[in-house]
Amino acid sequence: MGQLGEGQVQLAAPAGRLVDEVASEPPPLPPPTLAPPATSRAKRALDLVVVVLALPIVLLVGLLVVLVVRLTSRGPVLFSHERIGLGGKPFKMFKFRTMHREAEADLQNDAALWNEYVRNGYKVPAELDRRVTRVGRFLRRSSLDELPQVLNVLTGSMTLVGPRPIVPAELANYGADHHVYLSVRPGITGSWQVHGRSCVAYPQRVAYDREYIEGWTLSRDLAILARTPLAVLSAKGAF
Repeated sequence: MGQLGEGQVQLAAPAGRLVDEVASEPPPLPPPTLAPPATSRAKRALDLVVVVLALPIVLLVGLLVVLVVRLTSRGPVLFSHERIGLGGKPFKMFKFRTMHREAEADLQNDAALWNEYVRNGYKVPAELDRRVTRVGRFLRRSSLDELPQVLNVLTGSMTLVGPRPIVPAELANYGADHHVYLSVRPGITGSWQVHGRSCVAYPQRVAYDREYIEGWTLSRDLAILARTPLAVLSAKGAF
């Protein structure tokens, strides 16, 4: 449910910015100890059962979204972007494209937009982000842009309930709690999402993730799934 991703980059600064050269690579992080949510067969079974049951609706709505996106803007319908997954392994997270196809170049070449992107937790506030299409704004507010993430759940790179997938640069926001995030699969929905999504900033977001992982139960996942439709309909923090 979160909106980090499309049109976002981490490795290069926009034109005119100076980037400090790093003399040596930092030592690799030790592999995290997996938390119970990552090893639970019951949680994985819940993922598969819910996705399979919802698949007919997902496919129907997804086909309508594909048609609308294709008719209203140029570029591919699907967008993928690198996220950090279980154990620090990178994966491609899928979404429906909500931006103009030149969005990443615009971010690179606009120093003011880049600075706002970094300052605001690696996303651009909706009212400032001219890269988002009119259809894209609706898809984001309704969270329909995230329907393709059922593919991530099916392949096992994501789960239904867990911390929201983050870009590599965001891991620094977790500080000493980075191992907490890395110990589980990121989720489509989760504690942060049902508490307000982008209205909840770091470090409160980290606290929600840590509390969820440390107190995880299957019934907790079911409760978050039950709260998710209301969070989506309210559109609080969705941009």
